[in-house]
Amino acid sequence: MNLTPREIVEQLDKYIVGQDKAKKAVAIALRNRYRRSQLSLQEMEEITPKNIIMKGPTGVGKTEIARRLAKLVGAPFIKVEATKYTEVGYVGRDVESMIRDLVECSVRLVKEERFKKVNEKAGSVVDNKLAKIVAEARKIEKGETPDNIFQQNILDGLKKGYYDNEVIEVEIEDNPKPMELIPGGAEISIGSIFGDFMPKKKKKRKLTVKEARKLLIEEEANKLIDNDSVNEEAIRRAEQEGIIFIDEIDKIAAKGTTSGGQDVSREGVQRDILPIVEGSTVMTKYGAIKTDYILFIAAGAFHVSKVSDLIPELQGRFPILVELNSLSKEDFVAILTTPQNAITLQYATLLKVDGVDLKFTKDAIEEIAILAEQMNSTSEDIGARRLHTVMENLLEEISFDADGSQKEIVVDKKYVTEKFVKELNKKDLKKYIL
Repeated sequence: MNLTPREIVEQLDKYIVGQDKAKKAVAIALRNRYRRSQLSLQEMEEITPKNIIMKGPTGVGKTEIARRLAKLVGAPFIKVEATKYTEVGYVGRDVESMIRDLVECSVRLVKEERFKKVNEKAGSVVDNKLAKIVAEARKIEKGETPDNIFQQNILDGLKKGYYDNEVIEVEIEDNPKPMELIPGGAEISIGSIFGDFMPKKKKKRKLTVKEARKLLIEEEANKLIDNDSVNEEAIRRAEQEGIIFIDEIDKIAAKGTTSGGQDVSREGVQRDILPIVEGSTVMTKYGAIKTDYILFIAAGAFHVSKVSDLIPELQGRFPILVELNSLSKEDFVAILTTPQNAITLQYATLLKVDGVDLKFTKDAIEEIAILAEQMNSTSEDIGARRLHTVMENLLEEISFDADGSQKEIVVDKKYVTEKFVKELNKKDLKKYIL
């Protein structure tokens, strides 16, 4: 998708409130991807992405910005936790697994696209196969003679979904799950050792027409897709368009100037991440992948440690530092009302299933926002996630009493204050506690 940085920010604004600096930074990074793709091969090789570090408390939108960004352009995207990795020589996940995960994501994206292209052709073949099976089943059960006209009528009925719930017996390819020889490396399937010398094993299953159609289309589509070209395209996309979001990077930063113990392990993980971010070649089961042009977005709260506590070489590979702010009352009001997936709309939609028409007054929204801001300032700052806590407690009785009978419930300021009177009193008392 060819979007300007301004258009990218406009799209992000639909889901994420505030944090304009971070949105601008990622929008420019994404647009630079497109600009680079328009250059000659020689020029492209010289230009590498400018990686970003997002610094800010939890729940202010760091992960959501990166996730929405990738979704916007259909780029391969994965989110990883820096704390899950261990340095080479220790038991645990090695940092190269993040690249293997990215390639897996890329393969899945390309396969889905190819499936959509051959879906119609595969569907036509499968419908004819199912029509024959249904016709044969009716011949046995009801003594009807399946002629061409009869089979055509069944085919028309299949397309309209008349036979979706009818149970039939179909033959499905039995594909045993391949075993990994090395974690993340090459896979081997016992059946594939002999290649095409032996026919593929099939098993009979009793399924509804709807379920059988889904499995048979997948089977047929696989025959129409060239897996080698899928893997090549997936590797290319992962290399040129891939985005890796490394969360909790502050947890692997050595605090202050202390040395030894746990800090050695933290620094070891940083040194292992360094060549991946700098540019190296990682072997995956789909082939070798270069990491030079993958965009890395790191994030962390940096409450205890600082960005400067990361090893200098790693800091140098993340030249763009963006600070995200704690959420204010105005931000909370906007979060509750502006986004397309606003939390108030989510609860209203959920309760509508049980016949409850839930509405919030303007003063109720403001009271919820004040409460969330107070809770974040007096206890742990968990950003927008605080709203889930407030809303769950606020609507607990309404959700519990919803029984399917039609009714309208209006949540106003009085309802909110009555529900949280104890919490508000606690906040007033804290003013007098040293």
